[in-house]
Amino acid sequence: MTGKTGHRLLRRRDGHEASVGNAELFFDLVYVFAVTQLSHGLLHHLTPAGALESLVLWFAVWLGWQYTCWTTNWFDPERPTVRAMLFALMLPALLMASAIPQAFGGRGWIFALAYVAIQVGRTLFALVVLPRDHALAPNFRRMLGWLCISACFWVAGAASEHFARLGLWAVAVACEYIAPMVGFRLPGLGRSRTADWTVEGGHIAERCQLFVIVALGETLLVSGARLAAFDLWAAPTVIAFLVTFVASLALWWIYFGTSAKDGAHVLAHAEDPGRLAAHVHYVHAVLLAGIIVMAVANDLIIEEPSGEITATFTAVLVAGPLLFLAGSGLYKRIVYRCWPAAHLAGIAAILLLAGVAWTTDLLMVGGVATAVLIAVGAWEARVHTRSPART
Repeated sequence: MTGKTGHRLLRRRDGHEASVGNAELFFDLVYVFAVTQLSHGLLHHLTPAGALESLVLWFAVWLGWQYTCWTTNWFDPERPTVRAMLFALMLPALLMASAIPQAFGGRGWIFALAYVAIQVGRTLFALVVLPRDHALAPNFRRMLGWLCISACFWVAGAASEHFARLGLWAVAVACEYIAPMVGFRLPGLGRSRTADWTVEGGHIAERCQLFVIVALGETLLVSGARLAAFDLWAAPTVIAFLVTFVASLALWWIYFGTSAKDGAHVLAHAEDPGRLAAHVHYVHAVLLAGIIVMAVANDLIIEEPSGEITATFTAVLVAGPLLFLAGSGLYKRIVYRCWPAAHLAGIAAILLLAGVAWTTDLLMVGGVATAVLIAVGAWEARVHTRSPART
């Protein structure tokens, strides 16, 4: 691309890694609430339809945060104008999160319009403050085109009934998820190249890691809140609480204890950080979905440790670890350029557990799944001396 490369509102690229500022951390507080709303919504709608609804809503939450993450990677939140934009986004984001429980009911319009306001409003801000000949401007114009297309599906879905709404919103999510893969290609506007996305890879990695902390915090909050709801702390309940607590620690260990620093290093030193950062965001959507489902499983285990296993409960108890291990494995595939054997073994063990889960109870299944996660973390720790791939 041609044109200016610098602008007073953009971050300076002076060879130092961009740090995450307090304004970005404050913005993320809205998404703490959104993750809580998602896990609670899934808990109260444990049906195939409820799972699909939660999946669509999760991708919307993630995409709203992800696009903002990229924008604050380019624009400096320490600038008052950028900070004001970020804080302005918090209001529709909070409305969107508040509407999640009834997004497929009476608050579909609130969810859809708040989400569209976040996506379109943020992109319009970038186009207004950037000179027309700036190198980033064509990318934001293409992005705006795709977001306007998806906005049509969000609005049409809000005006439709339940299953039609689910389908239309799924198309809207697909538009925004796939658009970066094709460089936001549009007739007459061409396409963007990832090499033109002058991102700071270390900042992207740190932002993703902070969102993982947000999601892990939800697993702890669910366990603590469920335990606090009991007047009498019986032994099985306390054991179930301990199992869920250890499971959260195992998730932290697998992610932060074995690859987080290497992932940040690889992103920071990549030849094409835009391409790599996009891949990292894609796989984190899967990884984080696993953590959210595990929060739901924790609630079920503490609520009734000796509860009878049903097909629905089995699906919840194994889907969380499976999604997390798959997402974490893909992330490490990006970092180390090979699939971690520990994750493949862990996925196989969880699948085997799903086949025999019906013979026992919720606590036993949760305990075995936790043991598998601990084993994966221990295995990964032993091979952690492997040098990260250079991209």
